[in-house]
Amino acid sequence: MDFTVQLQACRERVERGLDDLVPAADTPPARLHEAMRYSLQAGAQPGRAGDPRAPGPKRLRPVLVLATADAFGRRHNPLAAAVALECVHTYSLIHDDLPCMDNDDLRRGRPTAHRQFDEATALLAGDALLTLAFQLIPRHYAAVPALVADLTRVLADAAGSERLIGGQMADLLAEKKVDATAGELDYIHLNKTAAMIMAAMEAGGLCGGASEGQLGILRDAGRHLGLAFQIVDDLLDATTDTATLGKTAGKDAKAGKTTYVKLHGIEASRRLAAEHSAAARAALAALPGDRQFLEALIDSMASRVK
Repeated sequence: MDFTVQLQACRERVERGLDDLVPAADTPPARLHEAMRYSLQAGAQPGRAGDPRAPGPKRLRPVLVLATADAFGRRHNPLAAAVALECVHTYSLIHDDLPCMDNDDLRRGRPTAHRQFDEATALLAGDALLTLAFQLIPRHYAAVPALVADLTRVLADAAGSERLIGGQMADLLAEKKVDATAGELDYIHLNKTAAMIMAAMEAGGLCGGASEGQLGILRDAGRHLGLAFQIVDDLLDATTDTATLGKTAGKDAKAGKTTYVKLHGIEASRRLAAEHSAAARAALAALPGDRQFLEALIDSMASRVK
């Protein structure tokens, strides 16, 4: 199947899952559920049509869950796990945009949650999405207790104080730091970005019936893909306009953030992104099944910058 067609099919599965599994906007208290859905639905917004530098496949993390499970034969329906990953990711974006963090006005091409609603509502919407993620797993995989335990562990580990939240803290601490090292920068994004991409691939593998050894390969591929994704994100922030990005361009430099472009420069960052993309593809080569879509997805990430 053509990559674009398959990607769109995966996205549509995710959109249906979000619509079915997240409380309706009029569920009391309606303002909270409206804000949750507003922030989740922003992930479906396309970038500038036809622009090769557009932010890349929307719903990357849930699409990775579905595609990885499909590659292994989909022993268990991965949709609830995919939605749970997207809930955690969206919660992190809501909180990351708050005035006490990055104080951003745009996310995914729309006003951020605290701009569209208010700061308190945005905070609670993020809290509710994080909680919902951990409600979805036991609700939808109760017949397979071992899978519930494994998916909960993977999601909790990725979202905790030593991974996603720890990476966000380290990112804030690195603002305006003039002597940041390459190791410190990798620490930030192995946790803030790559941890959730690794979790997406591992969750897909669990739903697909992957062995422990195969799960290790998926984690390795996700680690490299996560770093490649972040490096490309830093490049786009430095080289692309706000309309294309769907968020405020150039904000990293203005805030004094430690980025791959700031530390390594544009050309070296491009090389690093290509190297990590190649490493992710090489890791997948050790897996059985049809890997074409996953490999094409990795390539689409790297092609966002020229």
